[in-house]
Amino acid sequence: MYNDEELEAIRQRKFAQMQEQQAASQAQEEQQATLEAQKQSILRQILTEEARQRLANVKLVRPQVAEAVELRLIQIAQQGGVKEKINDEQLKEILRKIQGQKRETKVEIRRL
Repeated sequence: MYNDEELEAIRQRKFAQMQEQQAASQAQEEQQATLEAQKQSILRQILTEEARQRLANVKLVRPQVAEAVELRLIQIAQQGGVKEKINDEQLKEILRKIQGQKRETKVEIRRL
């Protein structure tokens, strides 16, 4: 069996491990929050209020599609492709294009 000193050393190591994991998890959450804030800031600069509202609605229903659209919009903005704010109609067209790409996936089953 372990004596009291060995048990205390084991407890200390486990406690230190848990603290490290918690600190790493907290740092990762902070980094994600910072990235999300930067992303939202860019989207506010390039989208009209109506377009941002539509994107928020899409995010509720189809988060993967909304994420793809957000990333694409940020890419366009970073490449200098946005001369004026993207309005609701333009966002609808971007959504159609991205959803169209997703729908083109076909699954073919062949039986031998």
